[in-house]
Amino acid sequence: MAATLTAGPARPRKLLASRRTRVGILYALPVVVYLLVLFVYPIFSTLLLSLKNADGSFTLHWYADALTGVNLSVLFTTLRISAETAVLSLVFGFLLAQAITRLKPMLAGLAMLVVVVPHFISALVRTYGWIILLGDKGLVNQAMVDLRVPGAPFQLLYNEIGVVIGTTSMMLPYTVLLLYGVMRGVDRRLLAAASSMGAGRVTIFRRIYLPLVAPGLASAGLLSFILSLGYYITPALMGGPKQTMIATLINQQVTKDNQWNGAAAQGVILLLLTLAGLLLVKLASSLGASRKKRSAS
Repeated sequence: MAATLTAGPARPRKLLASRRTRVGILYALPVVVYLLVLFVYPIFSTLLLSLKNADGSFTLHWYADALTGVNLSVLFTTLRISAETAVLSLVFGFLLAQAITRLKPMLAGLAMLVVVVPHFISALVRTYGWIILLGDKGLVNQAMVDLRVPGAPFQLLYNEIGVVIGTTSMMLPYTVLLLYGVMRGVDRRLLAAASSMGAGRVTIFRRIYLPLVAPGLASAGLLSFILSLGYYITPALMGGPKQTMIATLINQQVTKDNQWNGAAAQGVILLLLTLAGLLLVKLASSLGASRKKRSAS
């Protein structure tokens, strides 16, 4: 009995006395310090700042202010534009990734290069490029005027249409990369077997292909939604006063109003929304893994 009682405390000491364990702790120490200084400390500092009043006392006033009036309207606008961006990114990303998977490996690699390379260009440069294209005398409106489209030229900038077009173009590479990897992993023999048994294209797509790529669709859509929540450059340059998003509001509160406490509360709310989206991504991936196990068994 005594040996059993002393075995518990002795085991951690024995592990710490191991040279391999000490070396591992030594290697991990810089990473832990890095995360504490650059991630944990700023997050807790922001949280504390959002809970403090002007006199230093704790309060929930800033959260109440962030969830009422104009600030609540900005939050709903952010959620709406992020959802629209996620849906459009999924639609165009699905079509593009599906087309690339049908190409030969060399052509598919070139097509993916065309999709990914613009992502390495500055977002500011790409946004100004969209402003030039979508302007009243830009290439898009000029083409519609030449084609005598009724109502042309259209107002494509400084409204929600311009913001959604710009943010969708920024999120599209992420969506295509995720969906392409998922679609490449689909066993084409399942589709061929269903076709040989008389299933039509619509049935094969709805009953076999779509369930296999559904986890990837969920992950890609939620990723686009999460990234759009805190996106700043494109909405600030291509949107109008009615398209103010939460990142733009935080910038205004810090630079113009010198309201750091309110900005911190907005940042914490944005962080909570992001964490909720990440949890949904995790749930979707776990559901997809369990579904694959069931189909395999």
